[in-house]
Amino acid sequence: QVQVVESGGGLVQPGGSLRLSCTASESSSSINVMGWHRQAPGKEREFVALITSGGITNYADSVKGRFTISRDSAKNTMYLQMYSLKPEDTAVYYCTVVLSADIVRQYWGKGTLVSVSS
Repeated sequence: QVQVVESGGGLVQPGGSLRLSCTASESSSSINVMGWHRQAPGKEREFVALITSGGITNYADSVKGRFTISRDSAKNTMYLQMYSLKPEDTAVYYCTVVLSADIVRQYWGKGTLVSVSS
């Protein structure tokens, strides 16, 4: 079973920054895609960003230009650097992992809470 663990959530003021981290139990060489989703209170879970093993990135329109996704393969860790945070970014952020050997299955972490409020 693949273990996925997020960290770095917390309370930040509007306009502030925060960096989330995600560590997977699998080696980087076996991971095809890593990504972030989020779920705000009372809303559906939504896609935020992803990064492939080749370094290709994709972002939701709502976070383009404010969030940056990156990977450190040596540490089996992915990051989501968030700038210019808005109250509407408040949500539980979930890390996802897709293995190269099983691209139809997505493994999820338990999530980390980001609260943007003054």
